[in-house]
Amino acid sequence: MLQLTDVCFRYRTSAPLAVDRVSLHLKPGEIYGLLGPNGAGKTTLMALISGLRRPQQGMIQRASEVAALGGFALVPQEYAFYPMLTCRENLDFFGGVLGLKGIVRRSRMDAAIAATGLEQVADKRTSECSGGLKRRLNLAIGLVGDPRLLLLDEPTVGVDPQSRAFLLGVVQALRSQGKTIVYASHYMEEVQQVSDRVGIIDHGRLLCSGTLDELLTQTQVRLSVRTQQPPAAKLHARLMEQFGLETAADEPGWLSFVVSPGRAVEDVLRDLRAQGLQITSFQYGCRHLEDVFLKLTHRHLRD
Repeated sequence: MLQLTDVCFRYRTSAPLAVDRVSLHLKPGEIYGLLGPNGAGKTTLMALISGLRRPQQGMIQRASEVAALGGFALVPQEYAFYPMLTCRENLDFFGGVLGLKGIVRRSRMDAAIAATGLEQVADKRTSECSGGLKRRLNLAIGLVGDPRLLLLDEPTVGVDPQSRAFLLGVVQALRSQGKTIVYASHYMEEVQQVSDRVGIIDHGRLLCSGTLDELLTQTQVRLSVRTQQPPAAKLHARLMEQFGLETAADEPGWLSFVVSPGRAVEDVLRDLRAQGLQITSFQYGCRHLEDVFLKLTHRHLRD
């Protein structure tokens, strides 16, 4: 459906790369979650995929059904409609921009309204709509052309929990209809909930890409232990050298260790106790996307 190969882009000659040698591919009918903090390069990458910007290096290849007019749609983070018009009038306008006419235009409008649950407010002026309704209209405008590829850039920013749950349900329903979707967000829970595959991006670089299980297994796992008392300075230094003790623990009172691939956690715990650590509890594994993100970037997902 879509192939990116070593795509690069910077806004000014002297500026760092906003997108740095990104390569990825999209399979038909999948949701690809693009996860990263604000300023990571998600919006720039979406602009490149949609053609709003051109890569300065690398190549973007789109399937023929995506390259055609109406074959894809970008739903931006900003509201992209006219506040003085009603929801239906906005859909009518953007349907006309796509060249839709007559009964086809009306049926596409009706389908977009139904898909996003806007029936009760279709004739309401958009300036009077709530934030959640505006987000749903943004998505409805993206759907009016019946695109094969849908690019969603932070589609739930600023909405209440009920609206967020509704929008996520719409996205999952679109996948069941065969849509291919790029879902860019800094909300880990959303990406984890809807995506078939996930890419983590930061400072313009795609740090990893794969299914959730693949991402959780390809990253070094860690063992966090709580001890009765912090280790003395000499023991702390020895643990760093011999056991991969990380310089900072996730939480006060915990020590975090990198566990080598293939090494049994029982062996690590036994060796730690042999060093004099009185372990009262422990946590093992890399269970969440945020764990992966922290290990790759050394900063919090929501920065």
